[in-house]
Amino acid sequence: MKKYIAECIGTMVLTLLGCGTAVFLGCGDTAGVVGTALAFGLSVVAMAYAIGGISGCHINPAITLGVALSGRMSWKDACGYWVGQIVGGILGAAILFLIVKVTGAPGAMGNPAGLGTNAVANAGGVGGAFLVECVATFIFVLVVLGTTTPKIGAGNHAGIAIGLTLVLVHLVCINLTGTSVNPARSIGPALFVGGQALKDLWVFIVAPLVGGALSACVWGAIAPKE
Repeated sequence: MKKYIAECIGTMVLTLLGCGTAVFLGCGDTAGVVGTALAFGLSVVAMAYAIGGISGCHINPAITLGVALSGRMSWKDACGYWVGQIVGGILGAAILFLIVKVTGAPGAMGNPAGLGTNAVANAGGVGGAFLVECVATFIFVLVVLGTTTPKIGAGNHAGIAIGLTLVLVHLVCINLTGTSVNPARSIGPALFVGGQALKDLWVFIVAPLVGGALSACVWGAIAPKE
């Protein structure tokens, strides 16, 4: 149970700080994009060292799927992780929603009403957004699997490598989809915003999971025998 609670807390922090930066800093210019990318990446680094020893710090259903498909965890644990992550994403979005309401966050600071939700329009529609998210998640989860592999992985430095990869992924994808690569991070904000964000949500659930599954297959084919 401690592992599931740790995943809930980690995902809450990621959603609150990552999406919160997008809300209050905005992504309308280069500074906003870079700042938001760094916020998501640094959140992962911080949580990796805070809860990594408890749960491995997946804080992302796509990562958990990749790890489970790689045979590194039971499907029972995977289900527990998914519940914790989704609850954490909703809690993070709820806290952000409350902060926006209480402070009356000025629109000039970004888009408080959007709560950092994802969208398909800038990627050319559903097909483009699906491709972007699938490829980005594939790369991200492949790095996770590689850096956390026993003996040949990055060991205690894995959190830094994973966090930096998430920064890179965000730099490329923010202006296309808002960058999800994490269903739990997308579910929370979409539930509070509703409307088109909720209609598009399936893309940001399915595409990252497909990307995560593909990375597990590829890693299984190229990984050296332990």
